[in-house]
Amino acid sequence: MKIAIEAQRIFRKEKHGMDYVALETIRELQKTDTQNEYFILVSPGDDICLQESANVHIVTVNWPSYPLWEQIGLPLALRKIKPDLLHCTSNTAPVYGNIPLVLTLHDIIFLEKKQGKNQSMYQRMGRLYRRIIVPRILAKCKKIITVSHFECNRISSSLHIDRQLLAAVHNGYSQHFIPVRNAQTITARYIEERPYLFFLGNTDPKKNTAKVLQAYSIYLKKSRQPLPLLIADLKEEIIEGYLNRQGLQEIKKMLYCPGYIPNTELPAVYSGASAFIYTSLRESFGIPILEAMACGTPVITSNTSAMPEIAGPEGILINPSEPEEIASAILHLEEDAEYYQSQAIYGLERVRRFSWENTAKKILSIYKEILA
Repeated sequence: MKIAIEAQRIFRKEKHGMDYVALETIRELQKTDTQNEYFILVSPGDDICLQESANVHIVTVNWPSYPLWEQIGLPLALRKIKPDLLHCTSNTAPVYGNIPLVLTLHDIIFLEKKQGKNQSMYQRMGRLYRRIIVPRILAKCKKIITVSHFECNRISSSLHIDRQLLAAVHNGYSQHFIPVRNAQTITARYIEERPYLFFLGNTDPKKNTAKVLQAYSIYLKKSRQPLPLLIADLKEEIIEGYLNRQGLQEIKKMLYCPGYIPNTELPAVYSGASAFIYTSLRESFGIPILEAMACGTPVITSNTSAMPEIAGPEGILINPSEPEEIASAILHLEEDAEYYQSQAIYGLERVRRFSWENTAKKILSIYKEILA
């Protein structure tokens, strides 16, 4: 059977969550499925991170914007391929067409009340596009895959979708996320000191950057030996804006803001950190939780949405709206060596439940069910 997989952005250099989910799933399907023929539809990019094989073909579709690529370029390419099944991996799909459709709907955050007003124009346009497209394609889907049981229930109740049409398929984490012994050879590019606290954010309000900075300010006042905070994926001028609005300029000297950190260097960055702070307001999964745990780094995360499902019952779960709770969790790890060690060991055990191999096996079983 011919299976087409939309993976538009996997070749871009600065990849994000959905890009890695698509890429790693395709890599595992390439390893394990020799029966079906795959056509991977991508935009041109500089990071050629997937190679063709006997039954996996890469089809480059060159259109100037995401909506045009998906609604015009992708259908034109599919006419030539004539697949038996189309899997769109990034929340949306072509509105027109009669190819049996599997949709990965990572979340429905775009339908929920915005957490804040500081979204970029790109994020606002993406939100609007999803609000327009998703309701129009749901009826076409043979199966809707989402990434957690929390999100599965959320989609079913909010969009009134039959639970039988939905499948919760957990994400995995890449196998290069392991404890790195000589992490400083890499971390020195981003922060001079060690150890340090690590926060992975962006301009999306759900990442809760403002509360994390407030929590860090509280931590600095209470800690006997305060650690610096490394903030990835946020430019220094963005952080400066947060500090000015909150009157937190005094903490700036303890912050390191290198911007984007390549995925290949993140294992060292996690390993060099004393703790990883992932206190989002809302997540459908939370791959960074697994990545940090796999590197032996304790994770402080939120007690909301899907994060407890991923971090597990013994994870460090706090109310992300309360900076005092975030600060207290950091201090507990810092002041109690036995507790710190137990969290590091717990994380290493917890991540064994998740793998891209398991993800691909479940998705392949969905393909087989539809194509039978």
